[in-house]
Amino acid sequence: MFARRIGGAIGWRARDLFERLIARTPSGRTEFFESDAFPWIAGVEARAGEIKKELDGLLARVDQLPNFQDIQEEQRILTQDDRWKVFGFYAYGARAEGNCLRCPRTAEIVESIPGMTTAMFSVLLPHKQIPPHRGPWKGVLRYHLALRTPADETAARIRVGSCIEHWRDGRSLVFDDTFEHEVWNDSDEIRVVLFVDVLRKLPWYLAAPNRVFIAAIRRSQFIKRAVAKNEAWQETLGATIARA
Repeated sequence: MFARRIGGAIGWRARDLFERLIARTPSGRTEFFESDAFPWIAGVEARAGEIKKELDGLLARVDQLPNFQDIQEEQRILTQDDRWKVFGFYAYGARAEGNCLRCPRTAEIVESIPGMTTAMFSVLLPHKQIPPHRGPWKGVLRYHLALRTPADETAARIRVGSCIEHWRDGRSLVFDDTFEHEVWNDSDEIRVVLFVDVLRKLPWYLAAPNRVFIAAIRRSQFIKRAVAKNEAWQETLGATIARA
């Protein structure tokens, strides 16, 4: 459903043409990317301890964090229970002021990532599975920094296309989420990642329209609704969580 809303926001023909052109670029059919290809990742990993310190303040009251589908209703097709929690900093460039103030070091770090469009903590409670789905827009890549992993790290895994990876504490994964992907946390522990979308590096003739499309998505009604719901949460339940 989210992909359909994206298509409606920018036009299906434009979206399909754009994604076909990206697929023809050298990395257009890559599922997982090497972290070394992104110079900024080493700096983010070096500050994982700072991020974890702020995260711990939130996890002490994890039950009060919003469910993903309560912030973005289109996610109900993927999750209906209370075992996928989120804490958003940015949504397609729209800043969540209260959450950024609550976790200022994390906000500073995500703001330093080149081409960052969306950022949040993604918390999977024990025995949560996210079913197969595809991301809505090939003009961004998905970045995960593992912040909390099970003692048996193989118990939490992600499949992207035909490849399966596991999160390793303090380490990064980068992938193209427009490939079908699914997630499992088969442990009795939580799994938390810093979840960031970044603009994909593209030839100039694709980079410019990509930024235009991202701006159009940000102005769409379904992103505005999600931003409004996140703001409402920050003013109510979110206000009861002590600033990290």
